[in-house]
Amino acid sequence: MSPTRPTPGASLQSWLSYLESLHPNAIDMGLERIRNVANRLNIDSEAIKIVVGGTNGKGSTCAMLESIYLSAGYRVGLYTSPHLIKFNERARIAGEFVSDAQFVEHFEAVDQARQDVSLTYFEFTTLAVLKLFAAANLDVMVLEVGLGGRLDAVNIVDADCSIITSVDIDHTDWLGDTRELIGLEKAHIFRSNKPAICSDPAPPQSLLDYAKDIGADLWLFGRDFNYSGDRQQWAFAGRQQRRNAMAYPALRGANQLLNASAALATIEALRQYLVVPQQAVRQGLINAALPGRFQILPGQPTVILDVAHNPHAAAVLEKNLGNMGFHPYTYAVFGMLSDKDVTAVVQHLAGRIDHWFCASLPGTRGLSAQALSSKIESAVKTLSPALTEPLKVSTFDTVELAYQAASKLSNPDDRIVVFGSFLTVAGVLETLNRTS
Repeated sequence: MSPTRPTPGASLQSWLSYLESLHPNAIDMGLERIRNVANRLNIDSEAIKIVVGGTNGKGSTCAMLESIYLSAGYRVGLYTSPHLIKFNERARIAGEFVSDAQFVEHFEAVDQARQDVSLTYFEFTTLAVLKLFAAANLDVMVLEVGLGGRLDAVNIVDADCSIITSVDIDHTDWLGDTRELIGLEKAHIFRSNKPAICSDPAPPQSLLDYAKDIGADLWLFGRDFNYSGDRQQWAFAGRQQRRNAMAYPALRGANQLLNASAALATIEALRQYLVVPQQAVRQGLINAALPGRFQILPGQPTVILDVAHNPHAAAVLEKNLGNMGFHPYTYAVFGMLSDKDVTAVVQHLAGRIDHWFCASLPGTRGLSAQALSSKIESAVKTLSPALTEPLKVSTFDTVELAYQAASKLSNPDDRIVVFGSFLTVAGVLETLNRTS
């Protein structure tokens, strides 16, 4: 039986529920279906198009680019995923979230254009956002790849500049289980004779070979752009531009200068189309904000929110925690999806965590707290076979309950780190919103 199309005047939530029922699989890689529907829609735009892919760092790089171009006076469209609390977080125009009514209007247009073509939730929403952006008279649009690159819905866009922030192991069921295979999938967002920025310090050979084969203008970190810094300020050096004496980005964390360098290399590569003065760069980096990326909440105990959900991101989080001041105890509010490498994530962070508060996550991919607890114990025993002290692991049915327990146990000088999934961070943010 076909799902019932929302009636005229239906809410955004009704449409989102409808989109979830349209396709039998949440993920169905391929561009044939979405291109078929795109050809029936008016999604052409004169805006400069920047497509951002990578295992980690995509969201931060997108946020910096949006903020810098806004500071330079350009009209910017930003598309990212997933959202933390509200679906509207996925798209902004001129720095403002797209409204429910705007989404509904363009959902209706996509639904009419698709006819009998079945689209996934992400494919449908991507087309709606592209149609919305096409009508918004933008100067530049920044589009985050959802998964991989070659077969991701965003790759129907012919990018004027593409960025790959990092290549590491994640989504192995879809992209392969080596950096070479994953790098090749991601490299397919590159375009012939267009700037292709790669800020991974050690890119896979497959990425380099693909860029050469298609004749992309490849910008490599360490060769074509770089950064330097001290405790007070940092500097960027590109092929022809230098930007000196800059304050550190507002976004915290060990990898943010790498992400900022990718953004500034992109701005240099596109300077003939979009002129960006130094003051706009400074202001943009100071104003850039992205919830859930090593986000430190005010108050005591210290609460850190980080959507780290793969080994590479966990390693960065561990480094960031190590760079913080002393805290007597660190409590982890931890929830993960079943298709993630829980063992590697735990092993990266085990040395920083004194007590694990495991939360069950909802949905078919959500891992139960009990299963997560077993994986933690196994991972830590593998890491430290001679461990004599009992491992402190507690289990809870929801993220909210796990966070409440961690908060009750902690003292003002302690810290609570919330990580493992967007759903884990979202659960804590929703809890805090309800109690504030």
